[in-house]
Amino acid sequence: MEAVWRIESARLIAGLSRLVRDVGLAEELAQDALVAALEQWPDAGVPRNPGAWLMTVAKRRLVDQLRRRERYDEKLAQLGRELESAASDGTTEIDAAAVDHIEDDVLRLMFVACHPVLSTEARVALTLRMLGGLSTDEIARGFLVPEPTVAKRIVRAKRALADAKVPFEVPEPGEREARLASVLEVIYLIFNEGYSATAGDDWMRPELCAEALRLGRVLTGLMPAEPEVHGLVALMEIQASRSAARSGPGGEPIRLLDQDRGRWNQLFIRRGLAALDRAEGSRRPTGPYTLQAAIAACHARARTPEETDWVRMAALYEALAIMTPSPVVELNRAVALGMAYGPAAGLALVDALRTDPALRGYHLLPSVRGDLLEKLGRLAEARAEFEHAASLTHNGRERTLLRERAAACAG
Repeated sequence: MEAVWRIESARLIAGLSRLVRDVGLAEELAQDALVAALEQWPDAGVPRNPGAWLMTVAKRRLVDQLRRRERYDEKLAQLGRELESAASDGTTEIDAAAVDHIEDDVLRLMFVACHPVLSTEARVALTLRMLGGLSTDEIARGFLVPEPTVAKRIVRAKRALADAKVPFEVPEPGEREARLASVLEVIYLIFNEGYSATAGDDWMRPELCAEALRLGRVLTGLMPAEPEVHGLVALMEIQASRSAARSGPGGEPIRLLDQDRGRWNQLFIRRGLAALDRAEGSRRPTGPYTLQAAIAACHARARTPEETDWVRMAALYEALAIMTPSPVVELNRAVALGMAYGPAAGLALVDALRTDPALRGYHLLPSVRGDLLEKLGRLAEARAEFEHAASLTHNGRERTLLRERAAACAG
């Protein structure tokens, strides 16, 4: 049931939102359909097309709601009759969200959720919740903010869209560019959550990576002249190429430098490098996603870890830090500095970041510090940092890996 919901919820809510023009109501109807599935599927079995089944039930729930109302205007009455006549065939609502980018309900809802009537934070949080299937807790960790803050953003965003009566349609070309930054950020965060799950027992959630890649590829068809769209797709393709090598037979995480590069997907790498060429070939200024794709390409082009151009990577991270100042970018730059110029150089930058309030509780800070201390032979300090990192992470697989590294330092 969880797997079906992860796969189908985004399409279901997006399709319902197009019908009812209200994201809050669409989510309620989708949840009603999920409850019906929980009641019926254990006895009847999972249907051959679970998405269509859920859509059919959700539409019937909507018809029932319209019938129960004492008064409703002509538009709602017409909608009710149309839904009732089509209630026996739910496949069209799911199948319509397909290859044609203009008809893609998921992408349409993404542009709606990124409407300028909402703040940037609200746009991203709402889209991750509605289309990425992420919990408020997962979104909060992605933003490094308290969970109640994200929950309030989502509630207020739904209310603001309803109050503003935002049309549920793909915006005209003149409007698309203004909303593009938020759309790209949403896709990026969905991919990141799938690539390195923030919570649970799974190291990765491949269905989220696949959905983010799908949306990114669709967006390149919708906005082919935007270099940052190609830059983001390049980044995701190259990152996704490592998926098979990122975990062992038991699902345990394998660090980048320890991965079998023969298992990296060369088709994904070629796609990523081609998308990077298109992004870098634009006459417009280089953006942050293109820079990150160039960093990922440094790994993809190296046959062994020793062949990696760490000096270039450190320079790219420095450019990224200037363009989009962030303590997380600085932490990644510290790793590159440690590889390019020695662990002491990386440790100096990490130590400067320890007082940054945005990284308080961020498990990768002590994890990176432990790695650099281990390379310097300061094993007791490294062990303490790995143990501290293990206590902060919410991912079971990552916690096990950090505890193993702490134990190795003790040994």
